[in-house]
Amino acid sequence: MLSEPAKSLGEQNYEQFARRYAELAETKPYNALYDRPATLSLLPEVAGRRVLDAGCGPGIYAEWLVNHGAEVVAFDVTPDFVDITRRRLGDRATVLQADLNQPLTFAGDAAFDVVLCPLVFDYFPDLRPIYAEFFRVLKPGGLLVFSCGHPLGDWLLVERHGLGESYFNIERYEMEWTGFGPPYPRIVAYRRPLQALINPLLEAGFQLDKLLEPQPTEAFREADPEHYERLIRQPGFICVRARKNQA
Repeated sequence: MLSEPAKSLGEQNYEQFARRYAELAETKPYNALYDRPATLSLLPEVAGRRVLDAGCGPGIYAEWLVNHGAEVVAFDVTPDFVDITRRRLGDRATVLQADLNQPLTFAGDAAFDVVLCPLVFDYFPDLRPIYAEFFRVLKPGGLLVFSCGHPLGDWLLVERHGLGESYFNIERYEMEWTGFGPPYPRIVAYRRPLQALINPLLEAGFQLDKLLEPQPTEAFREADPEHYERLIRQPGFICVRARKNQA
């Protein structure tokens, strides 16, 4: 008898608390007042454009895209997130269950103007096949916008917890997340140096267009002064916009 394929790391992580995440991420400072404003600032005018929301989570970005006139295809590997996003958007977007560990067989070549992929890359040790697939599905001149853990910020985090060996390695680590309430999920992720984030992007054929190291907003300071003091001094996330070179 064939065994069932192992669940992807993203699904293993988020199936523990997907519905709690969905309830809190809309207003949680790290998401609403730090990652999201910076990531959205990198998007072009999306009205009338076809956008792939890769790793859509509970559909917060997908809803923003639809509300701003985009034609959206969204997918996630976690069944609860797919269900939440479908309920959120109804028939206003196509919402699928798919895994970035596999080819995006639902997407044709040069099918999208924009690929958006926020806070997803931390669950993959090798980004090369993901960049290659995004390059394939983007039209010439299309944009990839993503955010992920900042290489320096992630290194400082794991070093603080005694989990890292060298900044220059790609390292798997496990940590308890307390920010979304009990029972606290154990999250497994990967951290990587900056060169392991950017060089495979360039090798895939992308041109680096803009890079942001966001700082927390004043609204963040009011909502979460403790983490504001850390994030105003050292990076937490990094946000990138890259362009598929014209053929």
